[in-house]
Amino acid sequence: MINSDHYTKLENMMHSSPFSRLVDAKVSVKQGEAHITLPVKKEFFNAVGAMHGTLSFFALDNAAFFAANSLVEDVFVLTTSFTTYITRPVSEGVVKSIGKVVNQNRSQFICESVLFDSNDKEIARATGIFVRSKIPLSDKIGYK
Repeated sequence: MINSDHYTKLENMMHSSPFSRLVDAKVSVKQGEAHITLPVKKEFFNAVGAMHGTLSFFALDNAAFFAANSLVEDVFVLTTSFTTYITRPVSEGVVKSIGKVVNQNRSQFICESVLFDSNDKEIARATGIFVRSKIPLSDKIGYK
């Protein structure tokens, strides 16, 4: 079922997050899938002049998270496991992470996400497991 109002509220939730605003991350959500874009900024480089891995993790985890939460309209989902593989550095442009739900059952969502550089070269990938929490989706957490 496509619920564009739910997707818009999820997007607003991420865009209202202090960390998302700090790193200028953007999200678009659709059924079972989410895209995160993030500019590569020098203030977030590691010592060798490349984007720090925490931002790769952030983009990958959020793409997978929002893909999972696109299928859950009442509560926030939680990451219970997340394995990340960073395969090449990036030091310029904009990175884009695409997350998809690849399997689900009553208790969990298995998601994959891939991070690309501005030339659409894969620079990282991840697999995660997400579960429903007891935290309601509400305007209190930016879901509005």
